[in-house]
Amino acid sequence: MSLWILGALIVALIAIRVPVGLAFLGPSLLYMFLEGHSVGLGFRQAFNGVASFPLLAVPLFFLLGAIANRSGVADRIFEFALALLSKVRGNLGYVNVGTSVGFSWMSGSALADAAAMGKIQVNAMEKAGYSFRFASGLTASSSLIAAVMPPSIPAVIYASVAALSTGALFAGSVIPALMMAGSLVLTVFFLTRRDENLETTPFDGARVRRAAVRMAGPAVAPIIILGGILSGLFTPTEAAAVGAAYMAILGLCYRTLTWRSLLDAVRETAHTTASISLILASAVLLGWILARERVPQAVAEAVTSITDSQLVFLLMINVLLIVLGMVIDATAVIMIVVPVIMPIAVEFGIDPVHLGVIIIVNLMIGLLTPPVGSVLYVMSSVTRRGVDEVFRGVVPFLIPLLIVQLLITAFPQIVTTLPHLLGL
Repeated sequence: MSLWILGALIVALIAIRVPVGLAFLGPSLLYMFLEGHSVGLGFRQAFNGVASFPLLAVPLFFLLGAIANRSGVADRIFEFALALLSKVRGNLGYVNVGTSVGFSWMSGSALADAAAMGKIQVNAMEKAGYSFRFASGLTASSSLIAAVMPPSIPAVIYASVAALSTGALFAGSVIPALMMAGSLVLTVFFLTRRDENLETTPFDGARVRRAAVRMAGPAVAPIIILGGILSGLFTPTEAAAVGAAYMAILGLCYRTLTWRSLLDAVRETAHTTASISLILASAVLLGWILARERVPQAVAEAVTSITDSQLVFLLMINVLLIVLGMVIDATAVIMIVVPVIMPIAVEFGIDPVHLGVIIIVNLMIGLLTPPVGSVLYVMSSVTRRGVDEVFRGVVPFLIPLLIVQLLITAFPQIVTTLPHLLGL
């Protein structure tokens, strides 16, 4: 009965838009009280769950992205991509995707990417003759690449929960992220190939060279971060710290990062980290309660009674995660769902890295869907246009992203080949 009360309260609180961390924490502490457990034990379970060295990478990657955003890195990537593709019809669509790929090596967060790119690209695309729906929909969709491509913050959280190598998950995420970018590029091609109203400019080699020189500093960041992690020189946490320090030095050298903006980046990181930490802590306590009530075992028995097919199980997980991603923060879903489905996945013989990438991509697609699609609200905020208008722009781009997700699900080699080649 206590478990049913717990579930009903969580659903009710989320429905009335109570912050997810509080929606989990309050009912979980009530459960502890009803079951005769010390509320102090509940708080210890919650906070011990976030006292983890691997999770220290999360605020450091947030800091790295915040500093990169204020250092003008996104502007430099945008300038280089536009100079390179100036003569191509639909060039700003390709630049949009390419800039998101470049910025993703330093961001790790779809929301950070959407905030940074939304300010730059939507206005530029509208001035060049693109519709607002196309520009905002593509910018929102391409922002998801940042949360899949290393250094992915959801990947760090998943690896911590699943007790998995972060480096292996980073390596497994590279090809799916590039596939997402490729699918969006193809969609841009089909939507713009016959539009003669889109502006282009003659190719200028000198402009490309100048933009390439301006890009040289930011281009070193992914080499430091990913090279350090995959070579074993840094742990992900150390790589995040080194990357944030490098980006700060770069911004100060370029004189695009002032001490005031650096302090603003630290404040933004502290605010975001506090929010995420509350979600993580409350989700850990809820996970402990679910484990105590043997929910994972009950779910495993229910699933295995329905099917013994690995592919059918993964398709069921896809549907569940997209639905959950529509209404609950991705961090909370990872913390709650992974301990429940991991034992079932092991029983089906599913590689944990493959499962992790499936979970992350699904939850990122959920960021583009109402009613709680966070990326939609970020794009609405930075463009000062309605969420419904942004979503209508996103719809055409959901199709290629869902196709990529199905390919990743059906062919695990897409995910597992690179980690195996690297010996991770």
